[in-house]
Amino acid sequence: MKKSLVQKLGLLGVVSFLSYAAAVAFAPLAYPGYDWMAQAVSDLSAANAPSLALWNQLSALYNACEVVCTTVVCIGIQGQKTRLLRVGVYLFAVMEWVSAIGYRVFPLSDSGYAGAFQDVMHMAVTALVVLLSIVSLTVIITAGAKSKACRSYGVCAAIALDMMLVGAAGMKLVPPQYFGVVERFSVFAATGFNAALGIHLFREENAGETQNDQEEKS
Repeated sequence: MKKSLVQKLGLLGVVSFLSYAAAVAFAPLAYPGYDWMAQAVSDLSAANAPSLALWNQLSALYNACEVVCTTVVCIGIQGQKTRLLRVGVYLFAVMEWVSAIGYRVFPLSDSGYAGAFQDVMHMAVTALVVLLSIVSLTVIITAGAKSKACRSYGVCAAIALDMMLVGAAGMKLVPPQYFGVVERFSVFAATGFNAALGIHLFREENAGETQNDQEEKS
């Protein structure tokens, strides 16, 4: 079956994931002394980080592709599945936009937390992103539990939420030298689910079609 442009653009979620993964994996090469097991991913993109230039190059497709992916998913899911699922997807898209803009405007001023204004705002953005992530994923999980047609969305959302919770709990429980290990569960959860949404859109039948379009086919 021929895929629409909206469906093809959904695969940008996979591109976004790969761009982010490349930045996380290779940006430390430009940061002497960086310990990935102990330090946060955000240290790599701090305003004064030696790895900032390489991070920006490797993650160039990350933010752009993730917001395009979630936006086209919102378009493609119109009239599809259940209203509860659509609400969850819309909330997740809002989170992606807040993340893409907020972290660009307010990067950490230094590795860790230096207490500057932009560091405070960085943490505020993080709090909002976490809240929107938990709410949106919970709504999608609920939609999957209530409707068989939304089941695969719910399963992917449950995996993403579990990763976030493992990361959040782990950062409080594990020794400082392993902070970076558990933190990566959290940071990959959202971009991984974003890719899952894009794949769902690409595989969906009638994605992006209006109700009139579907009636004409029948």
